[in-house]
Amino acid sequence: MINAGVTGASGRMGKLIIENIIKMEGIQLSSAFDLMNIGKDVGEVAQIGKLNVNISDVADIATVLKESKTDVVIDFTIAPATAANAPAVAGAGVDLIIGTTGFSDEQRATIEDAIIKNGTSAVISPNYSVGVNVFFKILQETAKYLSEYDIEIIEAHHNQKKDAPSGTAMKAAEVISETLGGKDFVYGREGLAPRDKEIGIHAVRGGDIVGDHTVLFAGDGERIEIKHQAHSRNAFASGAVKAAIWINNAGPGIHTMDDILGF
Repeated sequence: MINAGVTGASGRMGKLIIENIIKMEGIQLSSAFDLMNIGKDVGEVAQIGKLNVNISDVADIATVLKESKTDVVIDFTIAPATAANAPAVAGAGVDLIIGTTGFSDEQRATIEDAIIKNGTSAVISPNYSVGVNVFFKILQETAKYLSEYDIEIIEAHHNQKKDAPSGTAMKAAEVISETLGGKDFVYGREGLAPRDKEIGIHAVRGGDIVGDHTVLFAGDGERIEIKHQAHSRNAFASGAVKAAIWINNAGPGIHTMDDILGF
C-alpha cells in the first residue's frame, strides 16, 4: 500500500485529489498539509467524511512525512509554495508528483536540484490528463507535416488562475517548437508588426472555465484546429493519483507523463 500526502489539502484541487486517493486501490492518504484548517480532519474539511488524517502545518512537512511514513507527496499549489516545499519533501526521502505551473527558471532549478541531490523520484507535468498528453503527441505529429503553416495557440481558463499563459499552452508551444527545430514564442499580439514564423500564444481568463486549449495551423486556403477541452478537474486529479502509484516502481530522477504513458 502506497502512503500519499497532499499539499494544499484545503484547496479545490487538494480536495479532489484526496477524493481520488480514497477511491483508488493500492494507495491511501497518510498526510495532508496546508496553511489553514490546521489540526482539522482533512476528510471533514473536504466534506467527504472523517478520514482520521489531520491537516498539518506545511512548516512541519519534513517531520510529519517521516512520522506518517509517507511515500509520495502530490503538490498542486502555487509556484512559490512548491519551490519552498519540494526541497523539504525530497530531503525527507519522499517522492513527488508536481502539477504546479508558472515556475521561474530559478524555482524550477531549485526543485530539480533537490530531487536529484536526494536521489528521489518525481513526475513534473503541467497537465496530468491522459487526453492532454495525447493532444501533445498529435501536435508533434501535425507539426512535422505543417511546418510552413502559421501556428497560434489559444487557451482559456477560469478567472482565478494564477499564471498566464497556462503551463499546458507553454508545453504545447515547446512540443511544436522542438519538432520544428526551434521557434520563438510571442504572447499576444499588439501593434502593426507583420507576422513572422513565431508561435503565437494567447490567454483568456473568465468565469469558471476548467481549461480549453486550441492550436491553430493556418495555411493558404485552409486551416486545421486541434483542440482539447477539460470538462472537469477530475481528469487532472485522477491522473496525478495514478502517477503517484506509478512512481512507486520508478527509478530515481525526474519523469514526465510521457514515461507513464509509454510514449
